Amino acid sequence: MQPRSLFAIFACVLILATAIPQAASAGDFKYMTPDQVKEMIDSKTPMHIVDIQVEEEFDDHHLADAMATYSYPVKSQEDTDKIDVIIDELKADTTPVVVVCPRGKGGAERCYNYLAKQGVEEERIFILEGGQGGWPFDDYVESK
Repeated sequence: MQPRSLFAIFACVLILATAIPQAASAGDFKYMTPDQVKEMIDSKTPMHIVDIQVEEEFDDHHLADAMATYSYPVKSQEDTDKIDVIIDELKADTTPVVVVCPRGKGGAERCYNYLAKQGVEEERIFILEGGQGGWPFDDYVESK
């Protein structure tokens, strides 16, 4: 195995290991800090970034390579239908799934629960702490 591959695996395990204790104090949901997500991006650790912001907000600012669902606030069948489009892709591997919403609260929690209900392993699902609004690294943000 290449040293770079070993580093990527180690970085992913380290990031996930630091995220899980944080989740235990947060209730039923697991969170990743912006620093943890940035580290995963920097180390090219595979992950799915599921962005649920409405289309206008997504167009204004989103993380590079985010999967746009435009499903916020994830309260209706219409909202969850938008998430269904990506479920098979999320279930096709075992990489972490990071849910991004405007502020990292109710919409993200509803998406987290919906993904778990649809068969995405809950240990892989995380919420970006603070949501897109709390993301401090402008160099990692794109707009349409």
